[in-house]
Amino acid sequence: MPSLKEVRNRIVSVSSTQQITKAMKMVAAAKLRRAQERSVQMRPYSQKLSEILKNILSNNPEAATSEYLVERSPEKVLIVLVTSDRGLCGSFNANIIKAAVNLAKEKYGKQLDAKNVTFMCIGKKGRDFFEKRGYKIDGEYAEIFTKLNFDNVKLAAEKVMAAFKAKEYDVVEVIYNEFKNVATQIVRTEQFLPIVLNTENTESKINIAKKAETTDYTFEPNQEEIVASLLPKTLKVQFYKALLESNASEHGARMSAMDKATENAGELLKELKLTYNRTRQAFITKEILEIVGGAEALASGV
Repeated sequence: MPSLKEVRNRIVSVSSTQQITKAMKMVAAAKLRRAQERSVQMRPYSQKLSEILKNILSNNPEAATSEYLVERSPEKVLIVLVTSDRGLCGSFNANIIKAAVNLAKEKYGKQLDAKNVTFMCIGKKGRDFFEKRGYKIDGEYAEIFTKLNFDNVKLAAEKVMAAFKAKEYDVVEVIYNEFKNVATQIVRTEQFLPIVLNTENTESKINIAKKAETTDYTFEPNQEEIVASLLPKTLKVQFYKALLESNASEHGARMSAMDKATENAGELLKELKLTYNRTRQAFITKEILEIVGGAEALASGV
């Protein structure tokens, strides 16, 4: 049976932990509201931009000559995974890392064996995992979520796009958590490059070819220049959208994890207090028995 001092110390420790997890839950909830608003506001803009590009290319397939549309044999693969910089968010990071490893082994097994699969880690947790296990890493973007804006994110997107144009990679995949609600985050694996324009089997691809009403546009200066500027813009927006979704998902996952941790701490406190009362009662009973036994011994001696 533990001593009263040990149980008291444990109660104090668990109470302190409960206060910390409760505070972290409140902070995550405040950050989640802002992150969710940004993510929700970006979705219609991203979708509309993709629809416009789809309409332009559908009306004039000859304009689809961008290097970002060229499909090559996938000899060299880049997997971009978006994790968080900090932990304490449940299975948020583990799900992304698991999806990235499974994608590399199942879809690009031959390339992985030939060491032609490279990982770009956005967030410290992904970098730490793949660095420790000796995977090939090309670039890391830690602390990007401390100041998440389009100007910072587009630098990473531009690096990926430049590497694809230079034929350093033949395929680029992006893995991130899509925000659904506080308790649910959906792991998305999407082909970032090359862009696929057909509407068949595009569930796992950056889809700029969703069905949209055909629209006639007046181009100034000309269609080729519009497409040349619109394609990179669309890619950067899609990349930014993925990070916004991941950021909102992270705060939602942390809020849920800290809420559960606070509840667990409360249950543990109940058990510890019950143990403390039982231990205290046992000590009191023992002392009473010792007093009674001593008194009887004295009485019998007399």
